[in-house]
Amino acid sequence: MQFQAFDAPYLERLRAGDFRTQEHFVAYFSELIQLKLRVRLRSPQAIEDVRQETFARFFAVLRSPEGIRQPERLGAFVNSICNNVLLEQYRASARAGSLEDEAADEIPDAAIDVLGTVAARQMEQKVREILDDLPERDRRILREVFLEERDKDEVCRNFGVDRDYLRVLVHRAKQSFKSMYLKSLQNRPPGLASAGRL
Repeated sequence: MQFQAFDAPYLERLRAGDFRTQEHFVAYFSELIQLKLRVRLRSPQAIEDVRQETFARFFAVLRSPEGIRQPERLGAFVNSICNNVLLEQYRASARAGSLEDEAADEIPDAAIDVLGTVAARQMEQKVREILDDLPERDRRILREVFLEERDKDEVCRNFGVDRDYLRVLVHRAKQSFKSMYLKSLQNRPPGLASAGRL
C-alpha cells in the first residue's frame, strides 16, 4: 500500500467535510486499521467495532474547539486512538467472561495456537498459586486493583488509606509477587525450563 503524507490543507478539507477527502481518509485508515487488528482480534465484528469507534472519536476531536494542530502527525494520532479503543475492547472481553466460559460458548477455531493456549492457562494457574501464597493484604490489593479493576477510591476506603499510600502498598505487593514468581521459576523442574519457548 502507498503511504500518505498529510498537510494542513488536507486537514482543513477534512474538517470542512469535503466528501472526496473524507472518502480517501476513511479508505486509507480503514486499510491500516484492519491490517493492525487482524492479528489482534479474531472476530470480524470486533474489528469492525474498533474501526468505527476509532473514526467516531477521530472526527469528534477534529470538530472540537481544540481540533488537531499537527497534520503531519495525523497517522500517529489515528493509531493512538485505535490503540485506546483496542485496549478498551480487551478489557470488555475480559470482563465478559472467563476463558472457560468463552470456550463453552464458541466453536473452537482450528487456527488457534494450542500450545499458546495451554501455556496461557498454565501461567494463569501459576499466577493464582502465587497470589494464594502472598500475605493477605498484598493478595487483596493485587486482586482489587488489577484483577477486579475496582475504583481506586473504593480500594482506598477498603484499606483505610489515601491515594499516595495506596501507591506504596501496590508497589510493595507487586514486588512481593515478582519475588515469589522469580523464586518459583528457579524451583521449576529442569524439564519445564524450556516449556515457555515451544
